[in-house]
Amino acid sequence: MAKSYEASGVNLEAGYEVVSRIKKHVASTNRPGCMGNIGAFGGMFDLGSLGYKHPILVSGTDGVGTKLKIAFALGKHDTIGIDAVAMCVNDVLAQGAEPLVFLDYVAVGKNHPEVVEAIVSGVAEGCRQAGCALVGGETAEMPGMYDEDDYDIAGFTVGAVEKENLIDCSKVKAGDVIVGIASSGVHSNGFSLVRKIVADNNLDLNSPLEETGDLTLGEMLLTPTKIYCKQVHQVLKEVDVHGIAHITGGGFDENIPRILKDGQGVEIEEGSWEILPVFRILEKYGKVPHREMFNIYNMGIGMVLAVDEKDAAKVVDILNGTGEKASVIGRVVEGSGVTIK
Repeated sequence: MAKSYEASGVNLEAGYEVVSRIKKHVASTNRPGCMGNIGAFGGMFDLGSLGYKHPILVSGTDGVGTKLKIAFALGKHDTIGIDAVAMCVNDVLAQGAEPLVFLDYVAVGKNHPEVVEAIVSGVAEGCRQAGCALVGGETAEMPGMYDEDDYDIAGFTVGAVEKENLIDCSKVKAGDVIVGIASSGVHSNGFSLVRKIVADNNLDLNSPLEETGDLTLGEMLLTPTKIYCKQVHQVLKEVDVHGIAHITGGGFDENIPRILKDGQGVEIEEGSWEILPVFRILEKYGKVPHREMFNIYNMGIGMVLAVDEKDAAKVVDILNGTGEKASVIGRVVEGSGVTIK
């Protein structure tokens, strides 16, 4: 036992316990191509075993932001890992890639093995939803950097796509239809404003509001980010998708134009999908101008696909057949920016 290190605030034995606790969660994410096991210095994956002819690797990294503060307040840590996975895998999906591997980084003020296990169990659940393998990670105990009960989490993923199937948005054209897929809530963006609204209005995270139904406000806000990988890949097998945008920080205004070329804009038809109650709550209590909400939050749409008009109905049918809520929400037009009609 490293007594001197423990005196400085780092418990090596707790770290060993974490490894023991998370092995079963890591193992549950194994998929074809996965090599090695937890404990190696590097995570390994046999890309050749998947039969790609000309694979393009697509990588993404992200964190969860201050949504963690909601998890701390509720003492609930088993879903925040889903958010970490979702933020990464949904990004590589936007290029048409299949996420293959994921690695996580958890930094803690004090190593509470049961809390770290809960976090990693969420990461594993996110990996299972995305179809990727959790091939490695790091838990760093950092006393003095974080308070004892605080932590941060970030993730990294690598996916692959055949070069001929890479979605680079070069096919997007005026007249294309925008299909939106419903979000599960706020996802993992805009929580600094969320927390300000909660604090300014003395809202209780442990109590329901009229708009939250049976859920407490905290439970509604902590709803994990939706992972779209398997559902969208069903579409990609059957339809030539021209562009995909993951609606993250910056909402509609920042993310949808990322799939457009110069001289192109989009018209979005408000009312063609359900704006979830959580966004009505934030707009009401935060006194946020309605149009500004679309520049901050996903407003109930977590991902959009730009497709030829003739394929729109098929795309909606495929997505709804997977259990998603999808609808035509707008179209690409000549011009610039995002217009909400």
